[in-house]
Amino acid sequence: MYVIVVGAGQIGSQVLDLATTTENEVVVVERDPEVAEAASREYDCLVLNGDATNREILEDAGADRADAIICTTDEDATNLMVLFLAKELDIASLVTVVQDPDHLGIFERVGATILENPQRLIAQYLFRAVQRPAVEDFMELGGDAEIFETTVAPDAPIAGLSLRDAGESGLLGDDVLLVAIERTTDGTEEVITPRGGTTVEPGDVVTVFSRVGMTDDVLETFAGL
Repeated sequence: MYVIVVGAGQIGSQVLDLATTTENEVVVVERDPEVAEAASREYDCLVLNGDATNREILEDAGADRADAIICTTDEDATNLMVLFLAKELDIASLVTVVQDPDHLGIFERVGATILENPQRLIAQYLFRAVQRPAVEDFMELGGDAEIFETTVAPDAPIAGLSLRDAGESGLLGDDVLLVAIERTTDGTEEVITPRGGTTVEPGDVVTVFSRVGMTDDVLETFAGL
């Protein structure tokens, strides 16, 4: 896949960490000369020091063969202008961060895939880590639904039970679904697809979908009291 990344700052550099370690052809456009120079030293990709709101710069970046463009700057106006140009240049996939929620409608009309206010997401993640220290990772879905990852505690009600038994005992209702189990045995990690007869063991790292979110009852089922 051919990807143009606009901005090599805090968010852009994280994108580059991922994109340049896979089999993608990546071009970076960064208008700050010092940041561009640092990116060219750090990453195995072409780095252009220029303004991506300039159509010629995007053309120089290979817009005619790009599969996607990812805008990571902290200026909504810049990201929006770049996406307008990218759309005119027939780049199929438009992805961007959006700082101000009031601007979401404009970006949606362009047809962009949006990451809303990354700073707020980070703050939310940190606060959730304080609220729910047993939760190792989580993702909010529509409504109250969430997916989270936690380690099964020895005193967890579900520890030692099969999923069938857990369901019959009321520990897993219709709103809770075990998506995956990661288990380490004798130093070997395996990922288990949960089925009715699968037993949940202490120490398992479980990925859980909960339609009602991470309520105390749902979390205690896996993480204990």
